[in-house]
Amino acid sequence: MKEKTNAVNVKKSEERELELVDVLKIFAPGTSVRLALDDILRAGLGALIVIDKSNLSDIIEGGFKINCRFSPQKLVELAKMDGAIILSNDMKKIIYANVHLVPDIGIPTKETGTRHKAAERTAKQIGTIVIAVSERKNKITLYCRNIKYELGESSEILRRAAETLQVLEKQKEIFNELLSSLNILEVNNLVTTSDVCSVLQRAEMINQISAMVKRYLVELGKEGIVVSMRLKELTRNLNKEKELILKDYFGSKSSRADNILKNMNFDFLLETQNISRMLFDELHDRNISPRGIRLLSKTNLLEKDIKSLINTFKNLDAILNADDESLLKIFKKKEYVESFKKEIGNLKEKIMIGKKI
Repeated sequence: MKEKTNAVNVKKSEERELELVDVLKIFAPGTSVRLALDDILRAGLGALIVIDKSNLSDIIEGGFKINCRFSPQKLVELAKMDGAIILSNDMKKIIYANVHLVPDIGIPTKETGTRHKAAERTAKQIGTIVIAVSERKNKITLYCRNIKYELGESSEILRRAAETLQVLEKQKEIFNELLSSLNILEVNNLVTTSDVCSVLQRAEMINQISAMVKRYLVELGKEGIVVSMRLKELTRNLNKEKELILKDYFGSKSSRADNILKNMNFDFLLETQNISRMLFDELHDRNISPRGIRLLSKTNLLEKDIKSLINTFKNLDAILNADDESLLKIFKKKEYVESFKKEIGNLKEKIMIGKKI
């Protein structure tokens, strides 16, 4: 029951994150709306901007109709008035200006300023996007339903993204070392559950840190191209390796194991014992054998031959130590058996000298 509740909470959190990412794309640097918001801030003005929704008319009073095409310059000029500005749903038109918002005062808010209270309550009551620009605090705050997010300056976001990338680089180095160690342990049949958990732990940590960088990239817009390129380099083939490891050690239950990892928060993920308990239902370390899917996929073997080997011998150690007679039943021809043994020999040699495979 507790596991189900946690899964529901994680799903809601993921939905909120996806919603926020979609909203942040609208206000990324380089967009016309963001240009207007930055100009309002630089001009030392305050503003309250609401994206129109069908039921918005229930909570607005006064103001006057504009109904003109949106432009950053027009928005900045209208921000000189005290009231809220209403933009069309597609944000291509300015509909109203100098509007007074009267949302339900019973809606809870932790904000202190009048403008920000109205913004948060409007976003919650109407289910729309509201932007509050504060001239006093010199910040832009975005409200979307129950989400509140402060838009940072590009330079600050870029700095945080670069710092997070440094952490990611270090984690990738550790992951590569653990993967190399796992390769050696697998060909010598010395793998334990903690070895598997350590590699999966680092892979999931990298995924979660990557998600943070991707959030920054959304906020950076076109200014995040270099960060985006580096992120792709660092995460290339990561999830493919993770998927093959899961298939090697969990077989038909690999998807379940993957979901368990994805549902772990970062603090919980830091303890390998937590991973062992969740994935293997035990805390004590024990020997475990891979099926051989991952390492055999590094050879030139055909997929059908890999499947036949695994179905016949069940695990990697049995495959590596199979005699010619047993292998002949799979490959049918002696020259194919010799070719296979040569492939395996080359693979073992690369692994033992620590060469990347």
